[in-house]
Amino acid sequence: MTAQDLIRPDGSVALDRLLDSLRLTEAELARLLGVSAASPTEASPLNDPVSQRKLRDFIEILARVAPWAGTMAQAFAWFTSQPLAPFGDQTAAELVRERRAEAVRSYISRIAIGGYA
Repeated sequence: MTAQDLIRPDGSVALDRLLDSLRLTEAELARLLGVSAASPTEASPLNDPVSQRKLRDFIEILARVAPWAGTMAQAFAWFTSQPLAPFGDQTAAELVRERRAEAVRSYISRIAIGGYA
């Protein structure tokens, strides 16, 4: 699965495809991104504009890491568990939760051109 498969032409995230590809529940993904989970009678909180931005950031980061990691699933493992030394050993997931996705993208770009972590 690629980033293009997960983002619709209107820019919204195909949440069902994303959840299937990573074998996550909506509540797990919401928790991972720091979004309040919906109650069973509420609409998905992952559909609001702020959450959609976090989801697009998440997908973009996974897509950048997947070529090095091997698959999107392995990129997800990196995203959630690899401590990043320049950020006090926070993971990419922690940084995205703090709305620091641009810092993660910059870090990945530096690594891609042979820079130091």
